[in-house]
Amino acid sequence: MPSTLDAASIAAVFKAYDVRGTVPDQIDEELARAVGRAFVEVVGATTVVVGHDMRPSSPGMAGAFAEGASEAGADVVHIGLASTDQLYFASGHLGLPGVMFTASHNPAQYNGMKLCRAHAAPIGLDTGLAEIRDRVLAPDGPLTASTGSISEHDVLEAYAAHLLSLAPVGTGGRGRPLRVVADAGNGMAGHTAPAVFERLGADVVDLVPMYFELDGTFPHHEANPIDAENLRDLQARVLAEGADVGLAFDGDADRCFLVDERGVPVPPSAVTALIAARELAKEPGATVIHNLITSRAVPELVTRLGGTPVRTRVGHSFIKATMAETDAVFGGEHSGHFYFRDFWRADSGMLAALHVLAALAETDQPLSSLLADYDPYPVSGEINSTVADPVAVMAAVEAAYAERPGVTVDRLDGLSVTHADWTFNVRPSNTEPLLRLNAEGRDEETMSTIRDEVLGLIRGGGAL
Repeated sequence: MPSTLDAASIAAVFKAYDVRGTVPDQIDEELARAVGRAFVEVVGATTVVVGHDMRPSSPGMAGAFAEGASEAGADVVHIGLASTDQLYFASGHLGLPGVMFTASHNPAQYNGMKLCRAHAAPIGLDTGLAEIRDRVLAPDGPLTASTGSISEHDVLEAYAAHLLSLAPVGTGGRGRPLRVVADAGNGMAGHTAPAVFERLGADVVDLVPMYFELDGTFPHHEANPIDAENLRDLQARVLAEGADVGLAFDGDADRCFLVDERGVPVPPSAVTALIAARELAKEPGATVIHNLITSRAVPELVTRLGGTPVRTRVGHSFIKATMAETDAVFGGEHSGHFYFRDFWRADSGMLAALHVLAALAETDQPLSSLLADYDPYPVSGEINSTVADPVAVMAAVEAAYAERPGVTVDRLDGLSVTHADWTFNVRPSNTEPLLRLNAEGRDEETMSTIRDEVLGLIRGGGAL
């Protein structure tokens, strides 16, 4: 076995979209080395690009992967410290398959690998990751006699320039200056944000940095902005600074959440709608992807603007595959992932943030007013419930609603139930005995009523 870990432990860290586990009991450098060899063999790569985040274990594991890839005969281009979207940029810009060492928003004891083919095409269990896993567990034949080279290549400035070419802020002297608070959560936005915002200049964006020190122990709060608790410091700082907007990035900076000038969190669906409108203005009639938990305001807006909304399952591999099939210009998820055709269909929290700043700079309105038209429906947010038998409970919830007048039901991803006045989705967790509820209504009372009704069914074991 190429690692001190046993076969069952190794197989368990290969998830649907990436490799992830705790260090060193679930994932270690020898496993990274073995994945590097297998990755080259499965992808057929002659050159591979490698990046890593600020976690204490990341440099060693990235180095081990690079050695494994070179032992399999591939040259390695090491970009060093990077956000995940910076690695995607390198993969697209250089036309190379790659790996990013990160555990995203997970706590400090975790690490992992996000793998992609050339031009940032995702690799999941159904598109190569299972074969990589199997080769790690049972290496196929001897290594090549030819060892590849390992070189370093800095792409940070090219990455920043490319993002600003896609979403220029305050160009040509137009637009008002903005005061922006950015919370990097001690993650990789502390590396990328200075490179991006220094190019704009303080007369365009007056940046107030929070927790930009790279520290994989996350001393201030977890770098997981979908958890409202992790937005508290940003909300307070936006108010204290009289800022126009607050940006909150997750650990690997591929996601971004916003706080408006009142310190109120902005629903990612509103950001999706705003960016969709901007992209449709550039390309009338284009297709826009939204996952099934995104607010119905998104497809309504896309349709009203003459575009084509396409609904998909939750998860980046589904979003990216559907974008490729439909040539969609943009895609958004409720979880703060935003995907851009002009960014190799990859997700970038920084590019999403720049789109919002560009739109805000072009108006005299505060962010809350700018987004009001994009956020008409109250939502519950994601509510988790521990249940003994998720399948049985979902069946009971479906039975309770399926025959109601005006109701439609589908199983695209979990259970979605839709009515003219409300909608909800219930999805099981992939790893825990949990059901996740997201509900939306035409007004706060309607949303609260359907939310509480469905929660009662879920937490009562499906009993009416």
